[in-house]
Amino acid sequence: MRGTAHISWIVGAAAVALAATACSGGGGGSSGGGSVPGGVVRAYWGDPQNPLEPADTNEVQGGKVLDMIFRGLKVYNPDTGAAQNEVAQSITTNDQQTFTIKLKPGWKFSNGEPVNADSFINAWNFGALVDNKQLNASFFAYIDGYSAVHPNSGSATARTMKGLKKVDDLTFTVTLTQKFSLFPDTLGYSAYYPLPKAFFSDPAAWLKKPIGNGPYVIDSYTKGSKMQLRKSSNFSGPDKAQNGGVDLIVYTDANTAYTDLQAGNLDVIDIIPAAQLANAASDLQGRFINQPAGIIQTLSFPMYQPAWSTPGAQKVRQGLSMAINRPQITQRIFNNSRTPATDWTSPVLGQQGGFSKTICGQACTYDPARAKTLIQQGGGLPGGKMTISYNADGDHKTWVDAVCNSINTVLGNNHACVGNPIGTFADFRSQVTDKKMTSAFRTGWQMDYPLIQDFLEPLYTTNGSSNDAHFSNPQFDKLANQANAAPNSAAAVATWQDAEKILAVQMPAIPLWYQNAVGGYSDKVSGVKLNSFSVPVYYRIAVKS
Repeated sequence: MRGTAHISWIVGAAAVALAATACSGGGGGSSGGGSVPGGVVRAYWGDPQNPLEPADTNEVQGGKVLDMIFRGLKVYNPDTGAAQNEVAQSITTNDQQTFTIKLKPGWKFSNGEPVNADSFINAWNFGALVDNKQLNASFFAYIDGYSAVHPNSGSATARTMKGLKKVDDLTFTVTLTQKFSLFPDTLGYSAYYPLPKAFFSDPAAWLKKPIGNGPYVIDSYTKGSKMQLRKSSNFSGPDKAQNGGVDLIVYTDANTAYTDLQAGNLDVIDIIPAAQLANAASDLQGRFINQPAGIIQTLSFPMYQPAWSTPGAQKVRQGLSMAINRPQITQRIFNNSRTPATDWTSPVLGQQGGFSKTICGQACTYDPARAKTLIQQGGGLPGGKMTISYNADGDHKTWVDAVCNSINTVLGNNHACVGNPIGTFADFRSQVTDKKMTSAFRTGWQMDYPLIQDFLEPLYTTNGSSNDAHFSNPQFDKLANQANAAPNSAAAVATWQDAEKILAVQMPAIPLWYQNAVGGYSDKVSGVKLNSFSVPVYYRIAVKS
């Protein structure tokens, strides 16, 4: 999710429609230009990996829901991606290390409970505490006292972080262990969302029906079928829902979702099957969306497996990267809705924000002869073969097969690389987080906020919240700390790019391509937009009358 925005791992396409008989999102009526305020939008979705705790959700499908039922100190502008105050009245600092956060009065959770300083302090302490095993705990690592509540080994020696201090009901301070000039811009990510007292008094009941402070509330959820969200009557923010609610319908096959959209049984999808990309613009008659987004697709390696982490294995990983014909795959399979990657970030950042056309350099350039030589110099593929694991309910088989074919052609062995489909997205992610991968596996990153730090720190620092490769490099960690302590964004970007150059040598994850936000919508709705995170801006969607 996200972060995300939510620190978020891309589920890719999903879909076997389980609700093709659902009533029309348009709600009937004339075909005039008006809207139905109480109309319900039907949107594509996939079951999340975990229950919807803000600090324990770091993939896209769960992140979508959290961003609908919560609002944080900041929110990311759906048009520009820029961080702007939401629950926060102001976030100020004199030294880039201690921040004073003042909240806007009047904010409430959906159960009527006020959103106050305790709502944030208690939620952050819960998220950081090692006992609670929250996936996003490391997002609190810069807060003073984190090491006591979340030690690298052993039990916690404190239950709360000393860097969080309540001043009054609407004011608290955050003291970090070092300067972090960009810290305020991270605070729209879901790990930092507030939690009501109801969460702490009865966590089990809360998880069955989460209570947030966003524009929607969860009405019901049937795993494998759909989640019904309805407009909140207690929402305090300016971004109020323009519809009566959203039904998130679970699919396990992308083509079925696309067919349902064309048939009028679904209103919004934020994925187009690769096989349909060439025809989507004509099929949807002006309702096809194809725009840049803060998403990168990668192949990660299990660095916890000796076969992939022995001295010299980085040459194998570099060679594999050079064996992938990115331009051919992005053109033939994705109809140019992907762009070959040249670094580990995203073009939406711009060059000033940290995007680079040169950092990966030769290692991301298709070079069959050099690729084969490097793989041989590194000792060859472990056991003479490799697999690429991916979630079978997503639209990944075609491109995974293409990547393997590219590698096999370079190595002159049609069986050197094969795809390894794994059940559902939730099953796949569980195997990844449980360190059960034995060879390469599909990974993708959807930015949580438009900062180079978000593309690099969670994924590649030691014990990073989404470091699925379990890559660890002391020099990378050192540069990450220096970048965060930089006095301004330009210095931070330059230092982060120095760290990124280490990735080009070690290659714990191969950058494949930058992914556009692609989607479509039915003629029953209007105001549909995908934000820079490639997620529908649900609250803006109106159901036509």
